[in-house]
Amino acid sequence: MNPLGTRLKARAQLAALKVAATLLPSPRPLVLLGADASHKLCQTIAQLGAHHVLIVTDKGLEKLGMIDPIVRRLKRQKLSVSLFTGVLPDPTFSVVEQGLAQLKRDHCDAVLAVGGGSSIDAAKVIALAATQNRKPQKLVGVLKARKPALPLFAIPTTAGTGSEVTVGAVISDDKTHQKALIIDPKVVPLATALDPRLMRDLPAAITADTGLDALTHALEAWISEFANHDTDVYAGAAVRLIFDNLPKAYTDGHDLAAREAMALASHYAGLAINKAGLGYVHAIAHQLGAHYGLPHGRANAIVLPYVLDFNLQAAQKRLAQLARETGLAGSAQDDAVAARRLVSHVRELIASLNIPHHVAGVRHEDFNAIIEAAFHEAHGTYAVPRYMAANDCQQVLEALGQD
Repeated sequence: MNPLGTRLKARAQLAALKVAATLLPSPRPLVLLGADASHKLCQTIAQLGAHHVLIVTDKGLEKLGMIDPIVRRLKRQKLSVSLFTGVLPDPTFSVVEQGLAQLKRDHCDAVLAVGGGSSIDAAKVIALAATQNRKPQKLVGVLKARKPALPLFAIPTTAGTGSEVTVGAVISDDKTHQKALIIDPKVVPLATALDPRLMRDLPAAITADTGLDALTHALEAWISEFANHDTDVYAGAAVRLIFDNLPKAYTDGHDLAAREAMALASHYAGLAINKAGLGYVHAIAHQLGAHYGLPHGRANAIVLPYVLDFNLQAAQKRLAQLARETGLAGSAQDDAVAARRLVSHVRELIASLNIPHHVAGVRHEDFNAIIEAAFHEAHGTYAVPRYMAANDCQQVLEALGQD
């Protein structure tokens, strides 16, 4: 199919997706917010009728001692607890299958995710697959599950993915490391705890990467063709909170007010992308992760300014509006000036967090595969304000590879 035919097909798919997104229920978890909110969540899990909880997390958090207090709290509620610590960054289907096997072996009737986006996404798919009598791979796509998931709860320990509220879960292929997306309202947790105490010892670099992941969600939702009043409320709030609080959390991780604000920002951005979706930043960043092992938040942070530049004219009015709402531009300023000011501020924020401008080791021979996979992800799925041609994406990749 020629490029024009491909774009027309993608536009038709997007039109159908917009109708589906409008009609699709978007459940929201009960949100417990503030210091020690994780303790209250343990009570909530018991109140909602669970008996045996599978905690899904990673070995790093277990070694840091962050899981022990949660286990003790659950046991005080007279709940049985099993611990699955096999989650790795960018979890694969084999990780999900290992967790699913433990859940079935121990006869767990609820799942609690503790960790970043990787742990929460893995827990989502474990809880969903547990009730379907189907392999997790068969759930890839939109609305593939026939039955409700097991009761699912989440305690995010980073402020970035917003996975505790999103209707999607990302799991990677074991061989190719390409990311597969499972979209279904059934994966939204029943309740979540946004507990800043659990985030206070995050390293500065992870604080930066995850915070910029949340900013990417908010900005891509803001300029999406699917954006509406509700998504604007959440995306705009997220951007303001990140601009004001990410530098504080990066500089002083024990600033609990900044940590709490970042947790809320991540949550709001997750709510925004549920309806507005993502864009080229994620489509390209996912491929950088698959090809070069770049962590997702860092990949988004590096790609973001280049894609904003690409959209500067197509999304000019929207970016200018956001610049005014965040106090970066006055009402009398020209749209073009205001939009450029917003993009410049994003670039300045990224630089202040010591994020590099480039990706080490980017190979020209990988460009075709990266472009093809990015377009396969984005076209017909993401309501971007302007379509990229192959040469547009190649220019972004060339800029990313210049050191």
